[in-house]
Amino acid sequence: MDLPRGMRDMESKDYAAIEYVRQKFIETSNLFGFQFMEPSPLELLSVIETKSGPSIKNEIYYFKDKGDREVALRFDFTIGLTRFAVSQKSMRLPAKFSTFGGVWRYDEPQKGRYRFFHQWDVEIYGEPNTESDAEIIDFASKFFSSLKLQNITIDICDRTLVESYVKNIFKTDSPDTIGDILRAMDKIQKKRKSEIIKEYQEKGYSPDDLEKILAFSQVKGMPQEIEKQIDTTTLKNWDKILQLFDSLENRKVKNVRVNFGIVRGLDYYSGIVFEIFDSSSDLGALVGGGRYDTLTRAFGRNDMGATGAAGGVERIVYSLEKQGVVNLAPSSMVWVVFVNEDMKKIAINTASALRLKGIRTEVDLAGKPLKKQMEMASNSKYVIIIAPREYSENLVVIRNMKDGSEKQVKLESVLNDPAASLQF
Repeated sequence: MDLPRGMRDMESKDYAAIEYVRQKFIETSNLFGFQFMEPSPLELLSVIETKSGPSIKNEIYYFKDKGDREVALRFDFTIGLTRFAVSQKSMRLPAKFSTFGGVWRYDEPQKGRYRFFHQWDVEIYGEPNTESDAEIIDFASKFFSSLKLQNITIDICDRTLVESYVKNIFKTDSPDTIGDILRAMDKIQKKRKSEIIKEYQEKGYSPDDLEKILAFSQVKGMPQEIEKQIDTTTLKNWDKILQLFDSLENRKVKNVRVNFGIVRGLDYYSGIVFEIFDSSSDLGALVGGGRYDTLTRAFGRNDMGATGAAGGVERIVYSLEKQGVVNLAPSSMVWVVFVNEDMKKIAINTASALRLKGIRTEVDLAGKPLKKQMEMASNSKYVIIIAPREYSENLVVIRNMKDGSEKQVKLESVLNDPAASLQF
């Protein structure tokens, strides 16, 4: 039996890795005072189209429900959190929300990305200001520090700055032209410059102007370095970039730089945008975010701005495993084995008592021979052997499966203080 394309069954080891990321995310979320919640997994299609327009149908799962309403599975958390936030008329601002869970996208499956995958998300709603943008970037930076991920780079830009530069080069305010050129800039990460120029020259754009734009999109570095390369006094919102970097420096956020090639979500980002990369990985951005005040306005709240970020959990897990940063395997397990059928009930009772003490414990339920039980327990750290002669003296045998050493311990001691009894 086959699964639908782009889907997968998630095994225990997959969930262990995702749960590790989830716990670190919640810990960091609590440190920053975000309110943890989960927006509905099902949205009205009209609500989703508010963010991304009718063309979003090509990228999501949508259908008509039994009431003949057009609904869709959530493809990110921003839309649900924003829908919720704008509906809370008496909510005190700024309001900070975080969430973690599964999303569905009808994208082409690729390495590190299935059509159902997990995301984390943080959003701040309130009066637009630089400190809210800095708070989101600071959160992401500290979250990755808590995961102990290495080689992290945070690339920052400003959509208004880039759009004003495009308008100046191409002498136009046409949204279609600006959108076309931003898409060209976005492609520079994946295609050769000559290919992009040829593609857009065929659309009627000047090769010289395209050269200038693509060269601009490859400018990267700290603000002080960029000010030595180009005349930043002509760049709209450059002062906001400087304010943001000043705040990030004050927060001790490292590994940040300006990258004029970061444009992101062409449909709704309106200010600061950023992406976070693992420079040792080929999977692309682990996190994307920025300011999107246009979305809250589209939902009818002109008094509320918004800024946020979201990260792909499976991509983060890939980087964690590739870097060998942490051991994502479950903690050591204890097996309780029994020599004969008479000892089975006692073994099950012992396993149950250890679980009440918080010890991960397995026991054979099928009554297999002792040799088979020991094979099943071969990957555990300890095995507790219940045998008639020892049990008659209220003893059990504990074997350390790493070195094969054994000791006899009072069963009562094991049940009262298992952690002490299992130390060799």
